[in-house]
Amino acid sequence: MLHPRRLITLHILLVLSTSLIAAESAAKSDTVRVGLASLRRQPDITAGVAKIKEALAECREKNVAIVCFPETYLPGLRGGDRNLPPVDQAGMENAIAEVAVSCRDNGVAAIVGIEWKSKRGLENRAVVINRDGRIIGHQTKNQITPGGESKNYVPDGKRQMFDVAGVRFGISICHEGWRYPETVRWAAVRGAQIVFQPQVTGADYVEAAPVPEWGTTFYEKAMQCRAEENSIYFVSVNRAMKRQNSASSVIDPKGDLVDFVPRGEEKLLVVDLDLTKATGFYANRFRPELYGGEEKE
Repeated sequence: MLHPRRLITLHILLVLSTSLIAAESAAKSDTVRVGLASLRRQPDITAGVAKIKEALAECREKNVAIVCFPETYLPGLRGGDRNLPPVDQAGMENAIAEVAVSCRDNGVAAIVGIEWKSKRGLENRAVVINRDGRIIGHQTKNQITPGGESKNYVPDGKRQMFDVAGVRFGISICHEGWRYPETVRWAAVRGAQIVFQPQVTGADYVEAAPVPEWGTTFYEKAMQCRAEENSIYFVSVNRAMKRQNSASSVIDPKGDLVDFVPRGEEKLLVVDLDLTKATGFYANRFRPELYGGEEKE
C-alpha cells in the first residue's frame, strides 16, 4: 500500500499532467504568424547554421511562431547545386542539434531543410523543431526530381502530419508540390490548415534573367492551385538565387496571393494567417471510394 504522501504526490502529478494537456488543447488559435526565410545558400554547414540562427533571432523579435527554411538549406541541394561539400552526417547531426537549441532559446518553431544519411541512403528531409527545441519529426522528399537529384537521394515512403503552435500542417517538398498534388491533398484530408513547401527552384550558377510578373509562371500558378483545390494555406519557401524560377509566397485558401518575396531578394517575410479561412472544404469533399478499379468490358 502506498504511503499517503506518495498518494498526494501522484495526485498532484496527475493534476499537473491533465492541466498541461488541457492547456495544449486550448492553445489552438484562430491565427498564426509564420515566417518565410528566403535566404542565400552559404559556403558550408557552419555558415548555414549561423544564418539560420540569425533568422531565428529575427523571428523572435517579430513574434513569429513557425518559420520555414528552404529545401536542403544545409548543406545545399545535390544534383542541383554545384561545389557542395562531401556528405557529412556527423556535421549534420551537430548542426540540427545546434539549431534546435536556438529554436528553444528564441521560442520559435522551425522547418529546416537538410540532408540525412539513413539506412536507406541519403534523404532530402524537412525537419520540424518545436518552440521548446524538441525535434518532433521530419518529412522526407519522396517524389524526387528526375535527373541529378534522383541520383543522390532516396525516398522513405512515409508522410507525416505536424501540430505546432496551435496549427496543424503538412509538408510537400519542392517537386512534390509542383508535379504531385496528391502530396498536398494527403495532408489536407488529414486536417492540415497549412502545407509548407520548402523548395529550391532555380540556380545560382547562371546569370539573372528578367523577372516575370508574379503568377505568370507554372510554379506560382501551381501554388495557387494547391491552395484553392484544398481550401488551405500554401506557404512556399525558395532560396534567394541569381535566377529564381518562383518567388517565396503565401497563398490563401481561395488561391489568392497574400504576400511574396521578390525573386533574388534575401528576406524574412512575416505573415499573419487567419486559420478560420482554412476550412479544407474541397479536400473534405474528396471521395476515394468513387475511384474504383478499371471497369472491364
